Amino acid sequence: MRLTVCDVGPRDGLQNEPETLAIEVRAELVRRLSAAGLPRIEAVSFVHPARVPQMDGAEEVVGAVGPVAAELSGLVLNERGYERLAATALERVNVTLAATETFNRRNGNASLAEAARRVEEILGRSRRPATATVSCSFGCPFEGEVDPGAVLELAERLAEAGAGEVVLADTIGVATPGRVRKLVKSLHATSTSAAVGGHFHDTRNTGVANAWAALEAGATILDASVGGLGGCPFAPESTGNVATEDVLYLLEREGVDTGVDLDAVIGTVRWLEQVLGREVPGRVSKAGPFAQRSGRSHP
Repeated sequence: MRLTVCDVGPRDGLQNEPETLAIEVRAELVRRLSAAGLPRIEAVSFVHPARVPQMDGAEEVVGAVGPVAAELSGLVLNERGYERLAATALERVNVTLAATETFNRRNGNASLAEAARRVEEILGRSRRPATATVSCSFGCPFEGEVDPGAVLELAERLAEAGAGEVVLADTIGVATPGRVRKLVKSLHATSTSAAVGGHFHDTRNTGVANAWAALEAGATILDASVGGLGGCPFAPESTGNVATEDVLYLLEREGVDTGVDLDAVIGTVRWLEQVLGREVPGRVSKAGPFAQRSGRSHP
């Protein structure tokens, strides 16, 4: 099985920070993550700076990164965002919409029907590989429980429109492993040929468990954010994404080869803490990876 771990820290992580980091600092974060072996990095989003000022200067960030080994993607919400992305060297486009009416209106100023048509148009235009992320797949901050059937119908529609990957996002961190496993399996059971992924927030301390459940159910893409940074500015009380280093530790201990250097990711977390001037939520960066030693006794 081929697993892609995508670090969304430079986009989803930094968009929830109180300050907008300098262009070169954001580019350096992308370079460090690539050097650690992350196969894919969501580097920027092309949104209006009045709505998400932390993502201002996306084109400049992409230009400042320079050549890296990782596949770089950018998030777009509308046609204007796609046009901006298409003028850059980014290799992948990530389109997103929510599974609920209210969240689409709050996040993208569009109805669910309008958001779906908008995303389909972008997918039809794109000549780059495309990922479609369905926000609020497991719960909505405004509407509560979300019908899994509606999520599956939307995911199939996006795959038919040209998305090579469909990522189910737990935007507000309410998912649990059983629900994740069931929804991922159900999507696999449909006629869609798109790869399935998971994007989990650790709001209620279930993010790592949910990532593992998605993997067991057949997901081949896992989003995570370096240090556990992130959240959604448009979702009340939505805290950070599951930490990249925490997910990598689990995968490594379970024998899943990701090709990522966990120590290098932890080093990036410590650098990022210096940049931000505070500790980040991730756990493995504090405890460190498990160093097996022989000849030692414990009580």
